[in-house]
Amino acid sequence: MDTTEALELIASLKGYLHDLRDTGVDGLPVRSATAPLTITAPSEAVPQPPVQPAESPVTDSSLASLSHGQAVGLNGVREELGDCRRCGLNSTRTKLLFGAGNPAARLVFVGDAPGGDEDRQGIPFADEAGGLLTKIIQAMGLHRDEVYLCNVIKCRPPQDRDPHPDEIRHCLPFLLKQLQAIGPEIIVALGTFASQTLLRTKEPISKLRGVFHDYHGIPLMPTFHPAYLLRNASMKREVWEDMQKVMKRLGMEAPAKR
Repeated sequence: MDTTEALELIASLKGYLHDLRDTGVDGLPVRSATAPLTITAPSEAVPQPPVQPAESPVTDSSLASLSHGQAVGLNGVREELGDCRRCGLNSTRTKLLFGAGNPAARLVFVGDAPGGDEDRQGIPFADEAGGLLTKIIQAMGLHRDEVYLCNVIKCRPPQDRDPHPDEIRHCLPFLLKQLQAIGPEIIVALGTFASQTLLRTKEPISKLRGVFHDYHGIPLMPTFHPAYLLRNASMKREVWEDMQKVMKRLGMEAPAKR
């Protein structure tokens, strides 16, 4: 392993440990060279108010591998999320958006947060930008119900502002559990917020897009958000280049144009 590979491995491990900490894991045990590696659960559960279903943090050792074999099931994740009141967004939302699509999808699209149309309908990517995303998915030779669509934040922030750190902290564990349950082959992060949140970086999307990044063993492709494309149609070419790389990694070919 050369120096560059070693630094990339260290950075990936550092990000993984940060995610474990955010989801409730407070330590890793010391083990002998022959003992299997396990992840210790937090010693105490975080208390919840009476109106909120008991919240169990992400502590399973299965977080070390987001795969179908260790999936906890999307229904279980949704039940645990419940009528979430873990942050203040519950007081301003109309509907909570968990996600939609194929629970065993090979490809997952992750956006930033619901907008007004999504908040009213309870469907992710239900606005004009979502219509453009649907066209992109169709151009890849897929249907919307063959992929999975979700957001980092499950509730709409007021006036569509950027999510606050405490809102991310409460929502991110459930996104991790969703991805664990689905076990996708590739994740596409749509836009600056989703890309920077998942990759734990401040790099602009213009520098992140176009190359695969490692997200706990899953290739992640950042690309421009469809809402950005509505304002900057000239960037559609770059997004299509990114999707072609995704298709190639999945062993897909774009359908012939009619």
